[in-house]
Amino acid sequence: MNQEALPPGGQVQATHLSLDILDEIRRRDGAGVTELATHFDRSKSTIHSHLRTLTSEGYLINEDGFYTVGLRALQLGGHARVKHPLYRMAKDEIDELARETGETAKIVVEEGGKGVYLYQARSKQAVTTDSHVGTHVFLHSTAVGKAILAYMDESEREAILDEYGLPEVTSNTVTDRGALTARLEDIRERGFAFDDGERIEGLRCVAAPIKSDEEVLGSISVSGPKKRIDDETFRSTLPELVRDTARVIEINVIYS
Repeated sequence: MNQEALPPGGQVQATHLSLDILDEIRRRDGAGVTELATHFDRSKSTIHSHLRTLTSEGYLINEDGFYTVGLRALQLGGHARVKHPLYRMAKDEIDELARETGETAKIVVEEGGKGVYLYQARSKQAVTTDSHVGTHVFLHSTAVGKAILAYMDESEREAILDEYGLPEVTSNTVTDRGALTARLEDIRERGFAFDDGERIEGLRCVAAPIKSDEEVLGSISVSGPKKRIDDETFRSTLPELVRDTARVIEINVIYS
């Protein structure tokens, strides 16, 4: 399609649908033509055409009419991650943080107004959750997200909150704008953020921002089950470890 033939806004709707189908299959961990046609309110023939194209390019795998995400998607995601400067600067420190705490350590960056897990390192005893590399989360419902929001330009932060609101993820999620503002002020004062079951019930998380020249590049965190992370560890030990690791990463960024 040449430039003159592009629809208003320069976007190709068929490409939007293909990408939406790919993401829905990821979300469902696999799907068939009928359920996708129902979900998108499109004909089976239309959905099948998109599925055939995505399969031929390696983005989907077809097993007797049941489609799952193919490894071609991993190639793209892996390339994007390796090229991200924060991944290169922070990976080794995150691996060490996971070993030292015996829990899960993560790097998160903001993209499109949400937090994206760029990398995570898990100890042998770390709990398994729905969080994995590439997972997108609301910024207000996580320690890593709040650590980013706290140091973000105010106009950018307000635009994100206006777009996504403050949806309740668990009963502990902050859903009041004023309460969130107060928490962000506390984060700026102490240099780290807490998440006590705000995205996943029973999971505690401590995060610290990664900054360069007053710009927030992302955040890092340690998370684990409440039964292992007692109040002393949660409020004192982990914040010190996470904040110290963040400072080392910031030094790596400055002198890279």
